Amino acid sequence: MTRFNRIIATFLFLLSGLFIAQQAIASLANDLQDGQHVLLMRHADAPGYGDPAGYVISQCSTQRNLGDYGKKQAKAIGTWLSSQGIQKADVFSSPWCRCLDTANLLNKGPIKIEPSLSSFFDNMSLEKRQTKELEAFIKSELAKPSKAPLILVTHHVNIQAYTGKVVGVGDMVLVRVNKNGEHLSHIIYPSP
Repeated sequence: MTRFNRIIATFLFLLSGLFIAQQAIASLANDLQDGQHVLLMRHADAPGYGDPAGYVISQCSTQRNLGDYGKKQAKAIGTWLSSQGIQKADVFSSPWCRCLDTANLLNKGPIKIEPSLSSFFDNMSLEKRQTKELEAFIKSELAKPSKAPLILVTHHVNIQAYTGKVVGVGDMVLVRVNKNGEHLSHIIYPSP
């Protein structure tokens, strides 16, 4: 192979890699605008396990909250989402402060609290009922005429109950749903 042919082959290889990367970027943004996908996200890093005894949802000082790393992680996720073509989104959050803070730090638009995203870690008997409520919420949101990406910031127990997968802090799950908001398939995006 001549030097010229090697240069052309290298150029074509790099060009094809760029094309594939652009397709992947467009894919996430396009999927989130097709009315059949949602992005569930586990809150960013909050040191500890569970919440302290006697915590109060409306008082962040009584809960387990994002640490410095978690705040940086949430901002990095927002930057990564922007690089994927997602500048603005309809963002809903669990009322827990670590989820609200994560959602805000994504910088994708106003945050709305959604009760079906609340943790049921302290009362696992709520799992089935709350997962059904989440399905109904997703069905309702995807039926709206808005084609803005739908990002739901929640807890590991909620994501596991809905998708069957355990995810780490800051991990995202792109979920394809049916017309009833029920999970059909998913792709996990690890926290960047």
